[in-house]
Amino acid sequence: MESYDTTTPASSALLSQSPTNSSSSSLPTTQVVMSPCAACKILRRRCAEKCVLAPYFPPTEPAKFTIAHRVFGASNIIKFLQELPESQRADAVSSMVYEASARVRDPVYGCAGAICHLQNQVNELKAQLAKAQAEAVNMQVQQANLMALLCMEMTQSSPQELSPQQSMDNFITSPPHSSGYQSSPNFYEDNISLNSLWEQPLWT
Repeated sequence: MESYDTTTPASSALLSQSPTNSSSSSLPTTQVVMSPCAACKILRRRCAEKCVLAPYFPPTEPAKFTIAHRVFGASNIIKFLQELPESQRADAVSSMVYEASARVRDPVYGCAGAICHLQNQVNELKAQLAKAQAEAVNMQVQQANLMALLCMEMTQSSPQELSPQQSMDNFITSPPHSSGYQSSPNFYEDNISLNSLWEQPLWT
């Protein structure tokens, strides 16, 4: 017997759709909108994907590019960054912003004036430090002299005190005439005369 295929083209089209396609079509697509960097926003130009200024002038810091652009100009900033490797560009941007800020504060001397002012402060602090060190050494010398003078006066004014053991040794080794208890030569004779008086009878 011959077998007949009962599937229609419409049913085969429905079966060919996978569940993943149906689920992916139901999810809404999110579009990421890239905000232009501060440099491109101020210059009113389109911020390209590989913009040289974007990593160093984010859109949240417009004043940073405004100051640098006012002193150096956008073309010079781009030229400086392109001539440097990427590892040194961040430091270069920080230096340009600092120098531009100093130039805005002091249009005559700019960054040189700030460096001179800081150098004067360093010299003043060094002088103060040297003065403080000299005063500390002088105070140490005065303290040492005072302690030496105090020790000398104490040794000269106070007599030498003997310990109890030394006093006992001196008492034992001292001769009899040096002590306060000196023996009298008539002590024995006086004792004999007293005994003779007691031996005499009271009634004769």
